[in-house]
Amino acid sequence: MDVRQLLTYGFLLLLCAVTSPVTQVFAEDRSFYSPVIYIDKEQNQILISTSASVFYIEVPEAAKPHMEKLPISGLVDFVVEMRGEDKRPLIKTWKVKSGESTCMYFNGKECK
Repeated sequence: MDVRQLLTYGFLLLLCAVTSPVTQVFAEDRSFYSPVIYIDKEQNQILISTSASVFYIEVPEAAKPHMEKLPISGLVDFVVEMRGEDKRPLIKTWKVKSGESTCMYFNGKECK
């Protein structure tokens, strides 16, 4: 193979890489069974913990009126949408497993 062929193949490979559509990365759902450590009403987020770390999860618009009903130190099973490293996980649902609450189950739209 001569230099001209290598340059042609290299150019074609570069052209394919530039013009090919970007593959969309789909969000992943995860479940966290955690105590509620802190509810930040101003930032619309809840501080939870796992065995390895402590982090905030974001509260969606539909859950904002109900977030204060979660029991501090109560155990809650949160299902969240993982949205990449640059965004906090977004709550999809929750089920209060221990503690008193007037919102024991949030289904993504309303409390039950």
